[in-house]
Amino acid sequence: MRAKERTFVAIKPDGVQRELVGEIIKRFETKGYKITALKMLQVTDEQAKAHYAEHEGKPFYPRLIRYIQSGPVVAMVVEGYNAVAGVRHLMGSTDPDKAEVGTIRADFAEVMEYNVVHGSDSVESAEREIKIYFNENEIYAQRKCMEELVVEYLDAD
Repeated sequence: MRAKERTFVAIKPDGVQRELVGEIIKRFETKGYKITALKMLQVTDEQAKAHYAEHEGKPFYPRLIRYIQSGPVVAMVVEGYNAVAGVRHLMGSTDPDKAEVGTIRADFAEVMEYNVVHGSDSVESAEREIKIYFNENEIYAQRKCMEELVVEYLDAD
């Protein structure tokens, strides 16, 4: 069954620096997802540590923290049916060399460490990550996704 979900997406410092923000957002919107919160920010130490908490103690953890703080990120809440899986599909594999042609990472990422975007890997992760970057009053939740509008239209007869 398809469920309306929220997911967290971050355009990472390399994506912002390379001026890919508009193109990446366009791909989500073209697919029918709604951007219900959006901001550009410099990730704080507290946010970085909370975001990557599950990797603390791993050898690559310090690099993750340095990278996410190396420049501004664009954080967003993306909403729609099966948004977690759908957004991850649009992004492609974490390793751009293995990402399906036409995905964001296949088209724009150069190496796995700088893969342009982050997307939550589960509904639970999305809820946790959204709270790191947004207060509930920063999320505009009244927009309908395209599928809802189509259903309403078809049911109107």
